[in-house]
Amino acid sequence: MTGSDDAHEPLLRHLMGAILRRARQRQGRTLQEVASAARMSTAYLSEVERGRKEPSSEVLAAVCRALDLRLVDLVADAHASLAAADQRVRVLTSTSPTTVRHLPATRTGAGPRTTSDVVALAA
Repeated sequence: MTGSDDAHEPLLRHLMGAILRRARQRQGRTLQEVASAARMSTAYLSEVERGRKEPSSEVLAAVCRALDLRLVDLVADAHASLAAADQRVRVLTSTSPTTVRHLPATRTGAGPRTTSDVVALAA
């Protein structure tokens, strides 16, 4: 993949963090509860969920256990997110230079939540 394509591809730590956060929130659990069950600090789990830390496989396994989530499901969700992002990149790169596309925003970290991103391609 070229450098310009890399800018459109989300980082794995962002995807994994977002998936873990959604699972925790769906369960109605606090950061403190899950961090305690996973035997890590609340601050570290928060950093992982926000995609600011690159968790080791041991950390991912511990958080998955704490959330009663199978590691295979975490990886499958990450795969689906990456495949969707790849499809959006393919749409953008195959579009004529004068076309403006509205794409759904992906929530990968801190910042305001938006309903759409507008991407304009220049020649």
